[in-house]
Amino acid sequence: MLLNPFCPISTAKVLALKATVLLLLTLLIKARVQILTGSALGILLLLLQTLVFLAISGGLVLAAGGAAVYASQQRRSSPA
Repeated sequence: MLLNPFCPISTAKVLALKATVLLLLTLLIKARVQILTGSALGILLLLLQTLVFLAISGGLVLAAGGAAVYASQQRRSSPA
């Protein structure tokens, strides 16, 4: 089938196809941006979770060390 450029029906079909392709490309780019944004947000939350875990575990280590030092000083000062 040969396309006649002077036929309005075939021109409308070509323009509709172009519009559909443009819409699909736009949706694909939008989805890609959302995936990248979601990945960046996920990485940020993972980093935040890791830092909070390290801070809490460091605090627990300090508390346990302080309790051990306090207990050893209590044993030295108490007359047995």
